[in-house]
Amino acid sequence: MSRKLLVVLMVVTLAGLVGAGTAIAKDTYKVGSDIPWAPFEMETTDGKYFGFDIDTMRAIAVVAGFDLVVEKTAFDSIIMSVKSGLIDLGVSGFTITPEREAVVDFSNPYYLSQQAIVIRSDSGLNAITALIGKGPTKAVGAQDGTTGFGWLEALVSAGVPVEVKGYSTYPLAILDLVNKRIDAVVQDEPASLASLAAFPNDIVVAGIINTNEYFGFLVADKDPKGILPKINAAMVTLGLKVTEQPGGLQELTITPGSAWDNLYKAYFASTPEKVTAAFVKYGNLLLNAKTLEDVAAYASALATEATK
Repeated sequence: MSRKLLVVLMVVTLAGLVGAGTAIAKDTYKVGSDIPWAPFEMETTDGKYFGFDIDTMRAIAVVAGFDLVVEKTAFDSIIMSVKSGLIDLGVSGFTITPEREAVVDFSNPYYLSQQAIVIRSDSGLNAITALIGKGPTKAVGAQDGTTGFGWLEALVSAGVPVEVKGYSTYPLAILDLVNKRIDAVVQDEPASLASLAAFPNDIVVAGIINTNEYFGFLVADKDPKGILPKINAAMVTLGLKVTEQPGGLQELTITPGSAWDNLYKAYFASTPEKVTAAFVKYGNLLLNAKTLEDVAAYASALATEATK
């Protein structure tokens, strides 16, 4: 048999297999995510994971051509799990910091956040008095391993007489605040707004700390599996553009009407209850998505349902 004829037969055979529905295997990556932390990471009553982080990463996977397995992972163990190879991706509202960049690599930023100071509505405190130990418990909470926790530790190191309490999740910290076990919680602004939606009569945001924190998805140092270029390119395709600015700042521009724009609207212009109901109704569109068009259809339906 000639080489030319053999090549022709191989092409015909491959085409027949594809036509018969034989799928070419995709890379599958394990994703570590600290759930729940609305609106970035959430869970339905029947155990399905969703949220801005998880939905955007699923959308990225569709566009980039890989599969995901999302695993609930404690926030303060995600970086070590990525570093050791137990999981491939950290997707959990991670601020890009020099300390973290020393041990893992980050994608382009996908979200700009500030820190919020949350207090009880009836406490009589304000953003300053709550943080300098003037409350009844003289204690302030944050989740272990977060930049909010680190910011509070810096206050103590500077001589501020307040006790810093660490929690495995932010919802636990908020519960302690509501139950008067601590005087304030410092956490990212969008998550704080979700906390207020859960306890509208009990807590308020007393102030915002302009820390200008950029969130990024993280992988092992030097990106051994070559995931980051796929993620960065897919984010552009989905509608997020990142432009370097003077002073080390970065401008995040979202294309109006894009899939990214609709996911952003669904999770940050709604309430946890509404977006949860919207995901329950339309989530399978994303879970079964094969193309960018499928992702865009899901994002549009989610935004429309969550914001109506």
